[in-house]
Amino acid sequence: MGSLFSLTLIILSWASLLSMKAEAEGIRSAHLLDLLIRDYTVKSFDRHLRTGIVHTVHLPANFSGIKVDTARFRCGSLHRYGAHVKEFHLGSGVTVQPCAKRVMVVRQNLGYNWSSLYYVNYDLSGYQLVSPVLGLLAYNASSDVSFGNPFQLGILARKKPIKIDFSNITKASNMTGIRPLCASFEEGKVTLKNQVSPNVCVATSHGHFGLVIESPPSLAVRKKISRWKMAVGSSIGAALGAFLLGLLLVAMFVKVKKKARMEELERRAYEEEALQVSMVGHIRASTASITRTTPTIEHEYISYPS
Repeated sequence: MGSLFSLTLIILSWASLLSMKAEAEGIRSAHLLDLLIRDYTVKSFDRHLRTGIVHTVHLPANFSGIKVDTARFRCGSLHRYGAHVKEFHLGSGVTVQPCAKRVMVVRQNLGYNWSSLYYVNYDLSGYQLVSPVLGLLAYNASSDVSFGNPFQLGILARKKPIKIDFSNITKASNMTGIRPLCASFEEGKVTLKNQVSPNVCVATSHGHFGLVIESPPSLAVRKKISRWKMAVGSSIGAALGAFLLGLLLVAMFVKVKKKARMEELERRAYEEEALQVSMVGHIRASTASITRTTPTIEHEYISYPS
């Protein structure tokens, strides 16, 4: 009985791992990733933690590379004192809409691997990320609302913008002479702004943010090749290939004809060697080879004695 129970647990664990792996491999939407991170954050959240204490969320192994931290605040306290959650600094005066009694603030660091989703979901033509995408989101965490399915809240910072410090996570720190731009990903579009200080960006609301630089010219040109140019290039390539193939066939035909002609000349030379040809006036005539006839005596001479 005990072994059967253990086997059942193993099968369930295995099925759960396969399900999570398939779930992660099927993610092609940045919004879907946000929802999954929210669900895992809610499941792991300890309501008994003190308000304002940041703690780490442990995601399944198939979400490796993503780092998530969360903290719960009172809406009024967040407005009066602000908050500091990893790279995000929310100044005083920040508002939450709608203002729920308790707010769960979630900070995401998608790492370079999962940040590639933003190349798929947003138009980053001509630019490349030099930092992981960071996310700042807020959800309702009040006890009077089903905590198992919290709804998203808006964070607005009109008086003092939210500061985002990329200093410890960007590759741009090792690039001399290059000043990245701040990228804000919202509602299917990308907004680019200058930094307020090295590796520091500001925002007036929640969302996802990153640092970008212009792509090398060769990469930018390659991305801008339109479909009709590719079609024209393919057609020219096909025509050139057909032309070269035609030249090859002509060369082979000429070679075969030349070989046949040489064989014919050799055959005729062989025949003319056996039967000599001479010119009689303007006429070409065959002549037999000259053979000298050996003289013979027709009658034997018999001498008689005198």
